[in-house]
Amino acid sequence: MLQRRFYVTTPIYYVNDIPHIGHAYTTIAVDVVARYKKLKGYDVLFLTGSDEHGQKVEESARKMQIKPIELADRVVDRFKNLWEKLDISNSDFIRTTERRHKDAVICLWNTVKSKGDIYLGTYEDWYCKPCETFWTEKQLIEESCPDCRRPVERLKEPSYFFRMSRYQERLLRHINENPDFIQPESKKNEIINFIREGLRDLSVSRTSFSWGIPVPDDPKHVMYVWFDALTNYLAAVGYPDEMPYWPANLHIIGKDILRFHAIYWPTFLMSAGLPLPQKIFAHGWWTVEGQKMSKSIGNVIDPDEMVNRFGVDQFRYFLMRGVPFGQDGDFSIKVFIERTNSDLANGLGNLLSRTLSMIEKYFEGKIPSLPNGPYDPGCPIGTQREMQLKSLIEENTGADFDHFMDKLQFSNALLKVWDVIDDANRCIEDTAPWVLWKEGKTEKLSVTLYTLAETLRIIAYFLYPFMPRSMEEILRQLGIEKRLADTQMDEAIRWGRLEEGTKISKGSPLFPKVDRIP
Repeated sequence: MLQRRFYVTTPIYYVNDIPHIGHAYTTIAVDVVARYKKLKGYDVLFLTGSDEHGQKVEESARKMQIKPIELADRVVDRFKNLWEKLDISNSDFIRTTERRHKDAVICLWNTVKSKGDIYLGTYEDWYCKPCETFWTEKQLIEESCPDCRRPVERLKEPSYFFRMSRYQERLLRHINENPDFIQPESKKNEIINFIREGLRDLSVSRTSFSWGIPVPDDPKHVMYVWFDALTNYLAAVGYPDEMPYWPANLHIIGKDILRFHAIYWPTFLMSAGLPLPQKIFAHGWWTVEGQKMSKSIGNVIDPDEMVNRFGVDQFRYFLMRGVPFGQDGDFSIKVFIERTNSDLANGLGNLLSRTLSMIEKYFEGKIPSLPNGPYDPGCPIGTQREMQLKSLIEENTGADFDHFMDKLQFSNALLKVWDVIDDANRCIEDTAPWVLWKEGKTEKLSVTLYTLAETLRIIAYFLYPFMPRSMEEILRQLGIEKRLADTQMDEAIRWGRLEEGTKISKGSPLFPKVDRIP
């Protein structure tokens, strides 16, 4: 049977900036999707990369008295190092300075031009250099860029144009016929309103700088950054040759670049006669303690520092749990610590520690055996409380969990799992294993502890996309040698797969409690 393919991407990150929480947020979210889809049996291509051309990079390199490629190399190394530290499982990392990318961009340009959709003219309008975006007088806000609120400059220069206006009605029709194409719904409505105001032809070349891909047959022009950058999604899958992973199943991006992905990119593809991506999802921004992140204020959250201070899985969990994906969120160290302690240390970590400690104490460190029919309501030893926990697992980590993951509702998916974790901790109090031991009810005790251990095993699969390192450690402590990444979830989560007699290996606390800010 042919394995199903799933192609998911981050945007490619601009090398004129160092990695920050926004980059980490997007990339962790895509990693969660990629790991989940792999567990579900998909052949996943997970792409990230770097956007290295443009006027800002050229000017920054000039100020540093180095070549633009040298600046790009330095920043790319920082991104790659951070992704390794954050346990990002990308299949590929594409750079816009690579030969495969340049070849793909030139091919796309020539294809679009052959359709009559690229022509030479003169561009005169307002240009925001930080955003590398052109604006009309009407779109400016207080004579500044409507996106970043910084000053704009008047530009007039020869330019090649893409006939984006030709695709206005076709794009609107596609959005209406494919309700999930742009998500969340509020962002889709923004795009629809923008298109209905009227699409103008798009300037797709510049002559005022040279750090970019030259226009074929007219090297005085370099291609506008978005025609260049967006093509990375095609270049990585082999365009213009056979592309088994195209169209992309999912582009995850920040809301600030939605227009480029939801208008420019689809119209480029329409012109080239290529299928459109299936879904474009724009997530929100993070503020810090209610304020916009700013270097001048000094409140920028450094992902590298957060991992060093608190741990990689603690950071990954907070970002995916702290705010519904698609909405804006506020980052607070105080809230971060509270959630780490309540959900991870006192919740999941405590469940693991207590369960394994009791297996060590009462069953010589081996997974206890089960009497016949332990979850049968008529079983003479009485296991109603354990059966209740088993039923909750089957209800919460089934269709609902999959639904939330497919909708990118990560916080809701995690809530489902934490319902199970909280109930498992209550099960310990309700069944009082220490009393069962004291009273000599070893059969009942074995059912209780087996149920708790099996609950932990199954939980590890559902939380693996979010906290891969810690979930591998749970399996190791349960005495399971097979790596989570090498298993198929639907088969592995069936109840009763934990083998009786398996020797456990209790380790140090999975999530140490944070008593103060390190």
